Amino acid sequence: MASNPDLVQYIVDQCAGAGTITARKMFGDYGLYCNGVIFALVSDNRFYIKPTDAARPLLRSEVLEPPYEGAKPYFYIEEIDDRDYLSSLVKATYQALPLPKPKKKNKQSQ
Repeated sequence: MASNPDLVQYIVDQCAGAGTITARKMFGDYGLYCNGVIFALVSDNRFYIKPTDAARPLLRSEVLEPPYEGAKPYFYIEEIDDRDYLSSLVKATYQALPLPKPKKKNKQSQ
């Protein structure tokens, strides 16, 4: 089941205190990015944050489950209405994740 774009935008807005939050559609669901780093997924209208040791102590309840079949477990975040809570989780997660590797430039032969 695809996620509702209005719900995704609501979650993006709720996390905005952590940095520049964007959503990209991926196979009917969404990847969420903070300052260009993917930190979460919205899958079947459920919000999942990548698990990190930095975010773990901030969780109100720790539920690890895969966002889709075959995926690694993520923290499932049920409480999406507390902007400060979500922003603190996103900040801690973002800071603990590695920066994306620079894209290699394609050499074209002439």
